[in-house]
Amino acid sequence: VRHHQEIHVVMGNEACDLDSTVSALALAYFLAKSSPAPKAAFIPVLNIPRADFALRTETTFLLREQGIPAASLIFRDEIDLWGLHRAGLLSLTLVDHHVLPGADAALEEAVVEVLDHRPLERDRAPGCQVTAEPVGSCATLVTERIAQGPPGVLDRPTAALLHGTILLDCVNLSPAAGKVTPRDVACVSLLEARFPELPARDAVFEALQAAKFDVSGLTTEQMLRKDLKVLSGDELPLAVSAIYVDLESFLRRPGLLQDLDAFCQARGYAGLVAMMISFNERNEPSRQLAVYSRHDTLRSTVCQALEEATAPSLHLQPLPSPWSCVGAYAQGNALASRKKVLPILRAAL
Repeated sequence: VRHHQEIHVVMGNEACDLDSTVSALALAYFLAKSSPAPKAAFIPVLNIPRADFALRTETTFLLREQGIPAASLIFRDEIDLWGLHRAGLLSLTLVDHHVLPGADAALEEAVVEVLDHRPLERDRAPGCQVTAEPVGSCATLVTERIAQGPPGVLDRPTAALLHGTILLDCVNLSPAAGKVTPRDVACVSLLEARFPELPARDAVFEALQAAKFDVSGLTTEQMLRKDLKVLSGDELPLAVSAIYVDLESFLRRPGLLQDLDAFCQARGYAGLVAMMISFNERNEPSRQLAVYSRHDTLRSTVCQALEEATAPSLHLQPLPSPWSCVGAYAQGNALASRKKVLPILRAAL
């Protein structure tokens, strides 16, 4: 701000999963390398505090593999986006999301470009370049963008990051998982053609999958924070956590109820939906749900909305729960990921 240096930030969503992180790193790198005499410095920002980075186990693993030290990354609590914006020095490109959370609403006017793989929930100002395409991974859109740019910008570490991210997001390009599209497949093939020395798909996917689901060293609070989205409705914030163990193991964790209470109280959440996902040896997903709230009305409203949902139907089967404040379910429709369940919860709130 003192030097009136313009900053162009490329930033992923608040979950800051591997797709958001790699999309931000790769696109910022590409823009910095390919923009003609840029006025602005291009900065990828990871949209979490640095203290939360350890929870992103697949991301820490892949960046470590590619020799990118955490010390060279910039996290949300290390850059004053508001100060830059007030000084008229901020441009913002959003990757892997297209609507800033309420707390960041004032930064919307700094958004100059959006790359996302979700359906658009709102229109953008005419000057904003929008790419919203239904592909399995936002990294696919970034790869396409880089492939259309000047030759020679794409290097091996960037290719390895994009390659691993698309494979993890698209469940190793398995059609059975319901995520992959022909464009995701084309981008993986393009990266492999340019860098034949990239490791085999199966090896990359299995290593990342193992790292993602390795919650062995995490507390319950860290497990809940690891992959967290928050929905707000009528002043009742609801936490929605993806959890990478089966429901039975989760419910058996020592002190679980106290941990759930403490987690929601500390953050002001009225309740929590924990979406469990585990995989069998054929990489087929199995999903379960737990709905926790001390507010009976909220809990029963959320449970009813999930049980009665038709778009999509979740095919829920009630499971025994050790506590009256926790509803537990097996989810028959294993293709209904959190992305598909969030609109159901939003409508219920």
